[in-house]
Amino acid sequence: MLSYTRVTKWTCTGLVVAVLAACAAVNTTSSGTVGVDRKQWMSGLVSETELNQAAQQNYTQVLSQARSQGALDKDAAQTNRVKNIANRLIRHVDVFRPDARAWNWEVHVISSNELNAWCMPGGKMAVYSGLIKQLNLTDAELAAIIGHEMAHALREHSREQVSQQMATSVGLSVLSAVLGQPGVQDLGGRLSEVMFTLPNSRQHETEADLIGVELAARAGYDPRAAITLWEKMAAVEKGQQQPEFMSTHPSSTSRINELRTITERVMPLYQAAPKA
Repeated sequence: MLSYTRVTKWTCTGLVVAVLAACAAVNTTSSGTVGVDRKQWMSGLVSETELNQAAQQNYTQVLSQARSQGALDKDAAQTNRVKNIANRLIRHVDVFRPDARAWNWEVHVISSNELNAWCMPGGKMAVYSGLIKQLNLTDAELAAIIGHEMAHALREHSREQVSQQMATSVGLSVLSAVLGQPGVQDLGGRLSEVMFTLPNSRQHETEADLIGVELAARAGYDPRAAITLWEKMAAVEKGQQQPEFMSTHPSSTSRINELRTITERVMPLYQAAPKA
């Protein structure tokens, strides 16, 4: 008769193998001029379609709540400004993935003092009025933010994170079952955060910077505005609580230094692009 421990180990090993087998290395986007070509591990258990459907439901809820509070697209001129900038950027998403031109892109402005902006899977975006007003953003700086958030959706960073979380969750369950130690879950959670969440978050932010700057340049917005944007962010950050928009981002100093290199690379695209 097999012992319980051996059965458990074999069962857990089978679970790990099943999860890993369901993962595949993919390229969600082309590399573009900026050269984003990292392979991403995606789980077949988390489909793009399902995640987009979930994003649509969440987006509908967010918009409904903002509408009930009288905070959705409250300033018509501001909303039109954001939509116009977003539409110019959307025209160039096929450089990174042609199928994204057919996405049902949508952007709204939510009246809030938060310095925040985001783009859900499938192109569902929101920009918070506090970000625009408090930083006194130029059109080019706003394009840098919107392009950055669009890049997260193009690269399917959310699906990548969900895939990693699923694999990590199974791995931690296996470790806990095999070792039979009650403290493994807590220790594993900390290890998981260090090994996966933080490094990948920073990597995702760098990729979003690269793609966002190229989208802005191709749309005719000066890519150097990304530098002035983060200089403004750095000024806000000093002596204050970190804005939500920056909560998982690299430090402003390192980001600005990287952006100086990136913007030089895409300046020819900006110089060749129509400015209207």
